[in-house]
Amino acid sequence: MWSDPIADMLTRLRNANSVLKETVDIPASNLKKAICDVLKKEGFINDYKYMEDGRQGIIRIVLKYKGSRRKKEKVLNGVVKVSKNGRRIYLSHDKILPVKGGLGIAIITTSKGVMTDKEARRLGVGGEVIAYVW
Repeated sequence: MWSDPIADMLTRLRNANSVLKETVDIPASNLKKAICDVLKKEGFINDYKYMEDGRQGIIRIVLKYKGSRRKKEKVLNGVVKVSKNGRRIYLSHDKILPVKGGLGIAIITTSKGVMTDKEARRLGVGGEVIAYVW
């Protein structure tokens, strides 16, 4: 049992991406599926698939790279967990700043679901900042 399943998911993504793996499997949850939806919509991953395993299920994430097979370049350059179990970070919509000068995204869980920082500012909702991705 992990103390922070979201941090575990982001670490698995970061590690698989650093060694240029095609896929990575993580234990499933609804929040993790919502984070995968945001990553897919923003173009950081190719796809993800939920697979039943008799317990909680598994999410298989297909990572995305630029270039040819021989010369792969990472699309996902960095992932940083912001809110931790001991210190949750909540921001209102006017306090959410762009990540890496607008080149990255902040994944935020709000009362209207999990979304990017841009969507949260547009909708005028704040929430807990889960991670920064660039």
